[in-house]
Amino acid sequence: MMIKETLIQEIESTPDNILSATLDFLRFLKAKENQSKAGTVTEPTQAKVNSQINSTGNSLLEHLNNIGKWEGDDLQECLNIVYATRGKVNFDENNPFE
Repeated sequence: MMIKETLIQEIESTPDNILSATLDFLRFLKAKENQSKAGTVTEPTQAKVNSQINSTGNSLLEHLNNIGKWEGDDLQECLNIVYATRGKVNFDENNPFE
């Protein structure tokens, strides 16, 4: 039996919560593969973030005009970075503010 056929068989008998986690993991693996093919994307992006830390009040006000508007052709690349670098949140610890 081929791998895809086996996966499809398993998918059909798997609950939605496990499918959701599996889908996230598959997207993570694909994004990681795309990054390795295209070279490391995270390091140059981190350098850009570090170079833009010094904002002025005027630059922040100008940025307000563009909130909600996507400019550029790198949306998929940014989404892949998010998928590859996000992690699970753990809320098992006690809340110190309660």
